[in-house]
Amino acid sequence: MRQRREGEERAMAKKDLDWGNIGFQYRQTDRRYVSNWENGEWDAGALTDDANVVLNESAGILQYCQQVFEGLKAYSWEDGSIVCFRPDLNAERIYASAQRIEMPPFPKERFLDAVDQVVRANMDWVPPYGSGAALYLRPYEFATGVVIGVKPADRYQFRLFATPVGPYYKGGASPIALQVSDFDRAAPHGTGAVKAGLNYAMSLHPSVLAHEAGYAENLYLDAATRSYVEETGGSNVIFVDKERNLVIPRSPSILPSITRRSVAYVAEHYLHLNVAERPVRFTELRDFAECGLCGTAAVISPVGRIAAHEETIAFPSGMERAGEVIAALYETLSGIQSGRIAAPEGWIRHVR
Repeated sequence: MRQRREGEERAMAKKDLDWGNIGFQYRQTDRRYVSNWENGEWDAGALTDDANVVLNESAGILQYCQQVFEGLKAYSWEDGSIVCFRPDLNAERIYASAQRIEMPPFPKERFLDAVDQVVRANMDWVPPYGSGAALYLRPYEFATGVVIGVKPADRYQFRLFATPVGPYYKGGASPIALQVSDFDRAAPHGTGAVKAGLNYAMSLHPSVLAHEAGYAENLYLDAATRSYVEETGGSNVIFVDKERNLVIPRSPSILPSITRRSVAYVAEHYLHLNVAERPVRFTELRDFAECGLCGTAAVISPVGRIAAHEETIAFPSGMERAGEVIAALYETLSGIQSGRIAAPEGWIRHVR
């Protein structure tokens, strides 16, 4: 009873927003976390009210794009709890990403502590239970040290801010349409598996072209042969074959999505489906029954059709609603995130 009262009191202090229609956009919240690296070590770090970043004109982030980032969410549960979904994996991934870009990794335990601090400092911005929205957390690290020659900088900053968001794609769980891009997302042996801003910059022009043509996103093929499915500009892609098996494309240049990893576990252990993670030829798509995109921002978005120049692949699940398996995956994973379904051990971090 006391827990419920505390939850109700906190709910009364929520920001005055139309939580069900906030969209996926940035809103400046109260506090964010900042820590600086210099002379071989990270400082103590602290929360700040200042949302602005001041840089020298020759800072490494501006000259050579030394930057990595993450995305995760905090959710309100019905009992008043505030939780984060698998932030330990975000801590591990940004650590590995920083190493690949020759940046000092931010310690994993400090990453988790920063997540807790930022969520607690912005409690009134956490969308209420049942709104369909969440508090999106954006941790990132970038080079602040001055460089002019091509080399790693000598100073870095780690920051983490929060902003409330709704569904990533308009229409929420309604099926979307993709087009196969004529551009390449990532080269073999490149940085496709690294969550760095440079990988997303190259997707902006193709994304504008896709939107102008009426598509929600681009589907990228492998750069070496343009025969295998990789991912979209912002999400991993998953398929369901006609035997109800979950098929997940595998490639060393695909970002190792935490949501994709969670979807695979849910499919096998909650829905008792067979899961195959393997290279997927584009020609196989004609024989699949369902398709979806998965990622932190979108969770899971069903895909109804994919256009490839003169050919259009229309999945049997259609454009009206999500297919049976994709819908079940979405409902189960979102149920775990919202506390309606029991989570596997270690998946949920309670912030309050």
